[in-house]
Amino acid sequence: MRTRKIPVACIQTRAHDRDAFSAAWPRIVALVDEAAARGAKLIVLPEATVPGYVLGSAAVPDEQLRSASADVCRIARTHGTTIVYGSAKNAGGTTLNAALVVGPEGAEIGFAAKQFLWHFDRRWFAPGASLEPVETPLGRLGLLVCADGRIPTIAATLVERGAELLVMPTAWVTSGRDPGALENVQADLMINVRARENGVPFVAANKSGVELESVAYCGKSALVDASGRTVARAGERSEEILLGELEIGVRPPAARPPFPAAASAGVSAQRARIAFSNVTDGERLQRLRTLAAQADADVLLAPGAGTERAIEVAGIRALATGFERLSAPRGLVEARLAGIDLFVVDAADADADWLLAFARTRAAELRAYVVAFGKGERAFAVDPDGTVVAGTFDGYRTAAFVYDSARSGATQVAPQTDVLTGLRTAEALRAQTQPNASLV
Repeated sequence: MRTRKIPVACIQTRAHDRDAFSAAWPRIVALVDEAAARGAKLIVLPEATVPGYVLGSAAVPDEQLRSASADVCRIARTHGTTIVYGSAKNAGGTTLNAALVVGPEGAEIGFAAKQFLWHFDRRWFAPGASLEPVETPLGRLGLLVCADGRIPTIAATLVERGAELLVMPTAWVTSGRDPGALENVQADLMINVRARENGVPFVAANKSGVELESVAYCGKSALVDASGRTVARAGERSEEILLGELEIGVRPPAARPPFPAAASAGVSAQRARIAFSNVTDGERLQRLRTLAAQADADVLLAPGAGTERAIEVAGIRALATGFERLSAPRGLVEARLAGIDLFVVDAADADADWLLAFARTRAAELRAYVVAFGKGERAFAVDPDGTVVAGTFDGYRTAAFVYDSARSGATQVAPQTDVLTGLRTAEALRAQTQPNASLV
């Protein structure tokens, strides 16, 4: 497969309220023009740059959208660049949260609409109805919008259909739990995993600042290469042009077949204390089992024989597997949709950093528990929030955590935003071939 390098720019904008769009837009246009003048051949702007993320009940005037589009088209045509920007799109009596693509000839050549609507944006946006890459002079772009990046099969479907580069206008928010480190699980963890698991680069453009005194953004726009390495990342509070070069045309890795749902039948316990140890010596392991039971653990897990299989852990349905399946975007999806919410991963040969990244990502995006056995005697457990809750180290050979089905069963990650529904919807869209052009 032919590879080529592309100069890419993310425009990390300062957040503006919808009512302040007219005042903010000239500054944004100037940033886009500057990025194009500095040689960027692909420019990406955040989600809902036009006219804003929090729309409220008032309709978005077509004239406002046309005027903004005309400015973007002018810059693209002047500099011969491709621009992807987040905008409301009126289509068929609904408003879509869209990533619009303007080609170097200065005309819109495609779009994608946000499929996994997040929290209150479903009050004014309708969900997208297809998953198709957009053909551009640079290559085929797989477009996602913000929370779409939390569903692993959305990006995987786009790559399966020929996307060479994943591009995401986003509005990553933060809770402000730590004002000194504006956290967001997608920015801090998932985008690098998305790039690596699909074998294609990933571009994400976010906002900084606060919208309507109620939505805080974390910045951290990023360029990630096909190996999952961060090429460039913006600050948390700045408005800036993030520039870098990405190589596209890298062949993606083959996906693992899904785990048969029929093999996961049974009834799970609701709560258990699970100990684990990366010790395989029989006599030593037996001593650790005694110590674990003394500490009120219901079971002690240890590395298996490397055979993938459905298992029972203290009355809990689980899947024992390896790093190859953990690192495939569809690898755990069917088992999770079948009700499995505990995955035991034997990954002694895996890179330690990537084992941690994939285990945390899978736990968070699937709302599941993951116990991972890594190199040496390191083992750790991750909860459904993607947090490492226990792990072995140095002479500490046996760690434990509490499995609670109520936590993994809490699949609503925001009000009216359910990850299992998102996974099912993505699989239904995968079965379709209808392009977004039908909505124009």
